[in-house]
Amino acid sequence: MTDLLPSFDQPAPIAHTLSDFDFALPPHLIAQHPTPERSASRLLDGRATQPVDRIFKELPRLLRAGDLLVFNDTRVVKARVFGEKASGGKLELLIERVLTGNEVVAHMKVSKKPLPGAVVHLAGGRRGGGFDALLLGRWPDENGPLFRFALHGAAGETPYDLMERHGHLPLPPYIERQQQGGHDPDAAEDTERYQTVFARAPGAVAAPTAALHFDDAVLTDLAARGIERASVTLHVGAGTFQPVKTENLAEHQMHHEWYDIPLATLAALERCRQRGGRVVAVGTTTVRTLESWARTGQVSGDTNIFITPGFQFAVVDVLVTNFHLPKSTLMMLVSAFAGYAPVMGLYRHAIAQQYRFFSYGDAMLLERSS
Repeated sequence: MTDLLPSFDQPAPIAHTLSDFDFALPPHLIAQHPTPERSASRLLDGRATQPVDRIFKELPRLLRAGDLLVFNDTRVVKARVFGEKASGGKLELLIERVLTGNEVVAHMKVSKKPLPGAVVHLAGGRRGGGFDALLLGRWPDENGPLFRFALHGAAGETPYDLMERHGHLPLPPYIERQQQGGHDPDAAEDTERYQTVFARAPGAVAAPTAALHFDDAVLTDLAARGIERASVTLHVGAGTFQPVKTENLAEHQMHHEWYDIPLATLAALERCRQRGGRVVAVGTTTVRTLESWARTGQVSGDTNIFITPGFQFAVVDVLVTNFHLPKSTLMMLVSAFAGYAPVMGLYRHAIAQQYRFFSYGDAMLLERSS
């Protein structure tokens, strides 16, 4: 399958600055709830010169027999945990990654950060039916932005067990329903709908949102039309919501995320190319996974690939994606894929036509620009 990995020189990136990816979004277009039906979301077909307004359930007939749809099968974990320091001060952890054994890496929100060696009590602590966490230090090094903890719950409980029992689904910051302490009257809705129907591998703190629109009816229609499916795993990190702060994009430090591509997916990619089909990535996380593999040859590991206009795509031909935050790395990725001017035009159209934005919002269908 090495013939799928092209040999090429990366062209010089097109000169863009952070301000180029800014736009004014009316707050009422930020979706706070999912649509009643997954596939009833709107789909902006941006493949032609003029955009076409559609419904997501139309997607199967817009693809071709022989195409390959590639999904991200990561599963969002209940990574948001509330607790307190030994002094009684309140804190919040967002567990970003499970390491080995009982160790995890987390963001910590607290008024005064405890020192390594401190024990914090989460969900009431072990004595109160929750669990404790020993702060081991910063991560990935002594100046790192995250914190490494060893979790101690009941005998035999893994970090995933503890999060499932005591944690809360970490909704994006622009969904303004979750209160301090995790109380949210719509939490049951999110437990189902902020998860794809094919979520399998636990480890994400954010959903691969383009895939939230797929339901059993759409998947059945795709199969009936001869469109193959495959999956990758990329555990989406909280860094996906962090804004770019440097006007010069070359100065931005991209966050790391772990990915894996199964051998069955590599075989499906090869079959797709042999039959002349197109690789259709569902979501930017799938794009980052496939293009990371194309550049490194590594089927599993960490990636901090930063895709900006001028990037030479090697694998993905078509993209299904949601509408992204202004000045975000994801705006830069879709602009690199479909062209800066066309994408900005599509965003203007979406705003004028009152599309719903971000995680629970509507979707776009894009083709790679030549």
